[in-house]
Amino acid sequence: MTRMLHLAKASLLPRRPVVGRGLLDASTTVLRVHPGDLDMYVHVNNGSYLQMMDVARSNLIADLGGFSLLRAEGWYPVVAASTMTYKRSLQLFEKVTITTRVLGWDARVVYIEQVFTRAGTFAARGWVAGRFLGKDGSRVAPADVVALLGGQGEVQSPALPDDVAAWARSVDVAHREADQA
Repeated sequence: MTRMLHLAKASLLPRRPVVGRGLLDASTTVLRVHPGDLDMYVHVNNGSYLQMMDVARSNLIADLGGFSLLRAEGWYPVVAASTMTYKRSLQLFEKVTITTRVLGWDARVVYIEQVFTRAGTFAARGWVAGRFLGKDGSRVAPADVVALLGGQGEVQSPALPDDVAAWARSVDVAHREADQA
């Protein structure tokens, strides 16, 4: 419940935009592990990582000044697919830094990497394939979202890392030639 309130705050009362922040620049979110994040083994539950990632992605949108832009269009983000890799457990009250960055996009989704570190040590990594929907539930082309959030001019997607592209194909979120966004 704590993370849901945290997400509501991050989305409804977003932090101030970062002047000069570009769509491909990393966004940093610092959180502390709360008792509600823990499972019966007294480390962060896998579902809590996903909720922390939601907060960090909202902060990325806030850093870009994107909430008012998205609201004006009636667009909102959803997760199409995600995967996690865990290296070290996170413990109660530890400070956790989540570095969120857009890796690229295709005609279907935007690919985001989110890296968890504690005291400068790698703890976990998540990849998210996200899409944006309109008020009526229709899909919004990632290029349109990039143009809106990217600001000046058309931004080209960087090439996706090979492992991310392979994951996207394996979970069937990657663009296929027969697709229509």
